[in-house]
Amino acid sequence: MRRRLGVNVDHVATLRQARQVRYPDPLAAALVAERAGAAQITVHIRGDRRHVQDHDLHRLAASVQTLLNVEAACTEEMAAILLAVRPHRVTLVAERPGEVTTEGGLDVAAQSAEVAVFAARLAAAGIHVALFIDPDAPQIDASCVAGVDMVELNTARWAETGDRAELLRLAAATERARSRGLSVAAGHGLTLQNLRELVLAAPAIEEYNIGHALVADAVFLGLETSVRRYLELLA
Repeated sequence: MRRRLGVNVDHVATLRQARQVRYPDPLAAALVAERAGAAQITVHIRGDRRHVQDHDLHRLAASVQTLLNVEAACTEEMAAILLAVRPHRVTLVAERPGEVTTEGGLDVAAQSAEVAVFAARLAAAGIHVALFIDPDAPQIDASCVAGVDMVELNTARWAETGDRAELLRLAAATERARSRGLSVAAGHGLTLQNLRELVLAAPAIEEYNIGHALVADAVFLGLETSVRRYLELLA
């Protein structure tokens, strides 16, 4: 199976926003990532706009030649933006004001009606919908709603602890999701040091979205080289 690498360019935008200037440009980073072999560009537009801005989405949608995956919360503000931009995919995520980064998966089991309505609106506009969830059976089962064709498993706990039990939990969650007809992606905290172990433990994961570590590695390696290093681990 050919695994896809989604390069998240949020933190290129973070660096730009630190000075409130025009550079570095996340679109330029996206184009470099595509040239290096990335199969998808991922961005998260947050309610607080700490990194990616609205105008970034429109420019990315017009220029990305692979796939554009936009992460966003289930809010009316985001619905209007997403339906205007119409990326290839939207990944619905949990979002809390003041968090440093996404702190956990979307609680689909507790918000099933709201998520189902939101996903249906996006799907009706021709947008593929994924849900970013923790690798738990109730969340996977709750994700089997019309309009949703993928779950992205939150790998943060395993990435932070290296606990073998967490790795097995991700592998089991992958098989459960696939048995219910859902494609499986993974992301959060993945690095050059831990990615290969997850690939071997859960070979049915078909997409990996990686941002912070990849951009951090690019500071020392260059962006093209960083993207290619991650692709080598997915081969």
